[in-house]
Amino acid sequence: MFARQFRVRSNTAIKGSDRRKLKADISAAFPSLTADELTELVPNKEELNVVKIYAHKGDALTLYVLHKNPLFFELEKRLYPTVYVLWRYPALLPTFRTWPPVLQKLVGGADLMLPGVVVPSSGLPEVKRGDCCSVTLVNNRAPVAVGSAAVSSGEMRSLGMKGRGVCVLHAYMDNLWAFGDKSAPPSLPDAEGEGLEVNGEEYEADDIEEEEIMDALLLRCFLHALKSKVKKSELPLLTSTFLRNHMFSCCPSGTQLDIKKSSYKKLSKFLQAMQKQHNLVRVRELTKGVESIVEVDWKNRELRYFKVPEETDDEASPAPDRGDGAEPPYRPPEITALYSVSSRLEPLFLDAKKRKGTILQPEEVRHIVTEYVKNNELVDENNKNYVTINPTLCDCLLEKSEYQEVESLKWDDLFSRALGRMQECYQVVYPGHAPIRKKGHMEPIDISVASRGSNKKVTLIKNLEVYGLDPAAVGTALQRRVQASSVLQPIPGSKDKVLVQIQGNQIHQVGNLLIGSGEMTEKKAVRDPHTHTHTCSEQWIQCKGINLCDTSQSFVFCIIQGSRSSCHHTKRVFYL
Repeated sequence: MFARQFRVRSNTAIKGSDRRKLKADISAAFPSLTADELTELVPNKEELNVVKIYAHKGDALTLYVLHKNPLFFELEKRLYPTVYVLWRYPALLPTFRTWPPVLQKLVGGADLMLPGVVVPSSGLPEVKRGDCCSVTLVNNRAPVAVGSAAVSSGEMRSLGMKGRGVCVLHAYMDNLWAFGDKSAPPSLPDAEGEGLEVNGEEYEADDIEEEEIMDALLLRCFLHALKSKVKKSELPLLTSTFLRNHMFSCCPSGTQLDIKKSSYKKLSKFLQAMQKQHNLVRVRELTKGVESIVEVDWKNRELRYFKVPEETDDEASPAPDRGDGAEPPYRPPEITALYSVSSRLEPLFLDAKKRKGTILQPEEVRHIVTEYVKNNELVDENNKNYVTINPTLCDCLLEKSEYQEVESLKWDDLFSRALGRMQECYQVVYPGHAPIRKKGHMEPIDISVASRGSNKKVTLIKNLEVYGLDPAAVGTALQRRVQASSVLQPIPGSKDKVLVQIQGNQIHQVGNLLIGSGEMTEKKAVRDPHTHTHTCSEQWIQCKGINLCDTSQSFVFCIIQGSRSSCHHTKRVFYL
């Protein structure tokens, strides 16, 4: 009845005659209460409010509120106590026990079904159809729900404990409870709750405890994502994207979000519960079979009062196993950009005794060129920022069209021309191995999105082996992180290389896995100067010193050196 928000019609202080009548009605409805307990519930001089409301289905109810907590609600001239009263007097009503995961169903407006009732050694409480009764959880006598018996105790036994048991009207964490101070149930140990059976079958307490823990983790990550990750401008937001890009990143360190281990089993059911029970979001199916979050109630009290944890991992990932026999942590190779002396530039390097084919580091090239300029006294006397061009520099660095026009160059231009006319090389040092030097570009990790079928997308990842990454391990890590299947496929035309294929557009997740984990960093990057040709109009996203350019299909990783670089859209690869 209170699963959805109700509407307050009036809120007034109770009159003296109405106070006496209320006390008499409570005494008649619950004769087990003593005179002192009645006076405690309905004090003579303290302010007691009468709140008239309309439930979401249009039912008219009356609430009796003391110290901002609703004590009783009246429906069709019958009084029912709230959980705030039952926590003070847990034996006030006949009680049925159930398991903790059932509570979420009760909060959502479901009734207590007999298969979920835990029968104690003393048997079921004796009730008649329509009698007021409460619901408690195993190992805690504090009631969490109030309702009326759907059938008598005798009928429950004759039905073989199947069917509806209690018609729930009010539960802990519903909107009537939220109308009060939102206190939690007290811990009232229940000795009879140990070793109970559910309809003659042993109950696996570990399974229920695991579901309860996962449910709490889901709610925490959900609130954290809404409060700190999702922006109003992003709505409507695909539910799958919300889970993958926002909820997973809010998972605490050492834990892993797994909806299948929760009581909801599916993301759609969890979001429906957040919509109906907590009124936090509104979910709609904008296209057939695809749900999106179209609205978020940013003023919701539960969301406003949620405190974002101080320390969380950027991405949810399973804690690595460091036991005996475990593989050592991944250590990326060290990659260094080198340059080989070309035949055209050989005269410039003769004084340093560097012949054609000699491989040098960029710093060595700058040093040799600087020494050549100084030894030949080519620094411009009027402006030392310029270098005078002699015949050797003219042949090595200038184009034929510049022979008669260019008489001097700036130092930066001189160095860039020298490097640009040398053959690019690279050196790779794998941990525990000798350095490997090769000519040309090092193959980048290529990540792209391809279409399969009518409207199915997959993400393809190539060249992981070049950087010492195991494709199978990367596929398994991505599968756990995004909850999608992954497979390894051979690359056509290559004998020893495979590509990782994973369902959906997982560009962000691959980037976070490779860079967000700290395995690939800016210092290990090989920069391709030919990819920086024109200004990129897309949005730039900063990620640990490396910028990502979103091209909707894949990303280009561009190393930022000094000022913001531009990006070439046609070559969509990760430069690491």
